[in-house]
Parts: sequence; C-alpha cells; structure tokens
Amino acid sequence: MGAGSSSFNTAGSVHDFTVKDAKGTDVDLGTYKGKVLLIVNVASQCGLTNSNYTELSQLYEKYKDQGVEFLAFPCNQFAGQEPGSNEQIQEFACTRFKAEYPIFQKVNVNGDKAAPLYKFLKASKGGLFNESIKWNFTKFLVDKEGQVVKRYAPTTSPLNIENDIKKILDLS
Repeated sequence: MGAGSSSFNTAGSVHDFTVKDAKGTDVDLGTYKGKVLLIVNVASQCGLTNSNYTELSQLYEKYKDQGVEFLAFPCNQFAGQEPGSNEQIQEFACTRFKAEYPIFQKVNVNGDKAAPLYKFLKASKGGLFNESIKWNFTKFLVDKEGQVVKRYAPTTSPLNIENDIKKILDLS
C-alpha cells in the first residue's frame, strides 16, 4: 500500500503501510513488525518542541535496544510551525536534540490530503470529540503486531508514556 494510497480502511495494521523517509525513499512499515512503536507528528517551531524532542530522545535512548522504535512525521498544518524542508527538519532534530530515531517526510495529518497512515491511526483511536489531530506532538502507541493501543494528547509528556511502553514490552 503506497504512501499516496487512500484506501487506509483496508489496512489491518500499521505494518500494512509504506511511507517516505526524509530523503523520499519508500519505507515499508512492515519492517517494524515485532517492535513497539511511538508515532508522533512533530514540528520545529512549536511551544512543545523543546520538551517533546528532549524527552523523546531520552526515552528512545533508554528503550531503543529493547524493541522500541519512534517514528517522527513532521507536519506543517498547525500554525505553520514546521516550514522547513525535509532535510532542514532532519538536521534540526538530529543536531539540536540528538534524535536517533527515524524522521520521515513531511505529511498532512488532517483533511482530504492526510497521509493514509494518519487516517488509519485516527480511525483506530479517535481523540476527544472527533478523530482530528488537534496539534503538534500527538502521539500514538502501537504494539508489536501493529495495532494502535493508545493515543496521547500533544501536552502529554513522552516520559509519562514510559509505563505504557513497559507494559507492552512486559517490563512492568
């Protein structure tokens, strides 16, 4: 299923999607089978940027060797807070916040042009009042089989997700 495909409702799991990395290369999310995923829409110029990127990096460092992967999807749909190119975004996250997890191509998370992966995530775990993503740094926790376990608000600290990650990893 290509990144441009709109048949998100035929997908059985996150692993059924193909997305593009920051360089535009296709990435089959099936390669993450058996890993716990935290999928986040990120932005470089948001008031939540410093705390989220910092805590995401801390959490990733702690669990990356235990079967956890973070997938960051830049999005410019919220007050234009991610205006850079894919290369600029990756450089920002990797240089300023030492992000070691994959940062993918910029996507839309809402509307008719929303990435199929995000349509699937929202349909799996709608937010308060409706499925729309309200702001940058909305997070989706996905189990090893590619099923969405939980959705977290933008203001939820990544460190507050740690116990849920540990439960899925059977570390709690």
